Amino acid sequence: MRHVEPFLHLGRVVATLWVDLVRVLGSSLRSRTALAAENLFLRKQLALYRERQVKPRRASDPVRLALVLLARRFAWREALTIVQPATLLRWHREMFRLLWRWRSRPGRPRLPADLQRLIAAMARSNPTWGEERIAAELLVKLGIRV
Repeated sequence: MRHVEPFLHLGRVVATLWVDLVRVLGSSLRSRTALAAENLFLRKQLALYRERQVKPRRASDPVRLALVLLARRFAWREALTIVQPATLLRWHREMFRLLWRWRSRPGRPRLPADLQRLIAAMARSNPTWGEERIAAELLVKLGIRV
């Protein structure tokens, strides 16, 4: 069950990113004045948090990824208020690390169950054969590369 959990987590991240993408597309239909007003409104709220020294909640992975992706679109250092620039850069490195870990999953694909049973039967009936001999027999006689 442990190997399924990262994929469920990845699904939540992707779903959250889709919601953010829909919001970005929706905001592209709004006027520049409305976007500027909303931006100023949000900045004022952040200023209140900073003034009162309220510590924000820890950012979830989807929020981190969204911030990293959005930071590539504009000069983010001036707009960054809830975390330090080094933190955003660390998140960026972590996201790349997660991406490459996901893209280069270790191990080979599993063998089909019937082929596993055949290999086990060959090993039982020929106890002196090693794995190399069994692999060679499968390749020569059946054309199956293991």
